[in-house]
Amino acid sequence: MEQLIDIARKFDIKGEVVEVKPLGNGLINDTFRVVTTDGYPDYVLQRINNAIFKDVELLQNNIEAVTRHIRKKLEAAHTDDIDRKVLTYVHPKGSDKTYLLEEGKYWRVSVFIHDAITRETADEANSYFAGRAFGNFEAMLTDLPGKLGETIPDFHNMELRSRQLKEAVAGDAAGRVSEPEIQQILSDVAKYDAQMCKAERLYREGTLPKRICHCDTKVNNMLFDDKGNILCVIDLDTVMPGFVFSDIGDFLRNAANTVAEDSPEIDKVAFKMETFKAFVKGYLESASSFITPVEKENIPYAALLFPYMQAVRFLTDYINGDTYYKIKYPEHNLVRTRNQMALFHSALSHVDEMAAYVESL
Repeated sequence: MEQLIDIARKFDIKGEVVEVKPLGNGLINDTFRVVTTDGYPDYVLQRINNAIFKDVELLQNNIEAVTRHIRKKLEAAHTDDIDRKVLTYVHPKGSDKTYLLEEGKYWRVSVFIHDAITRETADEANSYFAGRAFGNFEAMLTDLPGKLGETIPDFHNMELRSRQLKEAVAGDAAGRVSEPEIQQILSDVAKYDAQMCKAERLYREGTLPKRICHCDTKVNNMLFDDKGNILCVIDLDTVMPGFVFSDIGDFLRNAANTVAEDSPEIDKVAFKMETFKAFVKGYLESASSFITPVEKENIPYAALLFPYMQAVRFLTDYINGDTYYKIKYPEHNLVRTRNQMALFHSALSHVDEMAAYVESL
C-alpha cells in the first residue's frame, strides 16, 4: 500500500495520510479509503479505468460541472450539511485538474462522506427512495449551463445495439449462429426490434428531449444516513446526456427481477410490479417539475427497453465468442440472454398495468 499512500499524498488533502485500504466492491474502478490523522477528514482514492472511460479529462470535467452545480443549488436553498449531500473532489497539488496521471494510470480523490450507508438490495422502500433520489438528481441538472460530453458514447443507444447484433450474426465469429436455440432467440428479438428503437426515432422527430442523466441507477449508487434518509447520489462516471428512460429502465432491470441477471433458473424470472410502482412513484414526485407527457407515457417502454437491450448485448457477445463480458463458463452469456429475454417478456405482460399506474400518478 506504500505506492497508494504516495499517490494520495500528491493530492491537496488535509492531515497526514496514515493508511490506505480497499473500499467497496466496484467492478470498474479500483477504490480505496485514505485514512488521515485524527481531526481531519478521510478521503476516497480511485484509479479511473481509462480502458472504459477513454477521455478522462472529459469525464472529470463532467463530474466537476455537475457537482459544482448541485452544490450551488444546495447553498441557494440554505441546505444543512451540504458536504454530505454532494461529492467534493480534491485537486492534485499545484494543479487545476481533478485527476492525476501517474505512470500511465489516472487517479482522483474525493472527500469521504462520513456516517453514510450504502444498501445492496432494492426492497420496496429502497426503490421508492431511489426513484426520488434519481428524479431529484435530474431535476437539479435541468438548468446546468453548457454541455456535458458522453463518457461512453452511445451507451444506451438501442439502434446501435441492434446494428451490432446484426453485424455479429453476419460475421458469426464463433460459429454459433446456426445453433437452433440462437436462431429461435434471434427470431424473438427481431419481432421487437423496431418497437424497442422508438426512443431514437422520437428524438429525431424532436418530441423526446435529452437530459443530464445518471445512467447507472443502482440502489448502491446512493448514500443514506443512519435514519434512512437519502444523502446523495454517487458514482458519477456515467453522468451524461441521455433519455430519462436510462435512469428508469436501468434501475428496474436490476431491481425488478426476482433473480440475478445471470441466474439459470429462467422459470423463476419475473418482473416485480411492486418495485416498478415504488420506484416510479418516487421518481415522478421528484421529476414532476420537468418531465414531459411523452417521457411520462413511455415509462412502461423504459421498463421493457433495458432487459431487451441487455439481452441483445449478451447475445451479441455470445455470437462474437465472448469478447466483451467476463464469463465464468462457456454458456454464461447465453444464460444471461435467456434470463433477460424472460424478464422482457414478463415486463411485457404487465404493460397495461404499468401504463394504468403511471396515468394514475
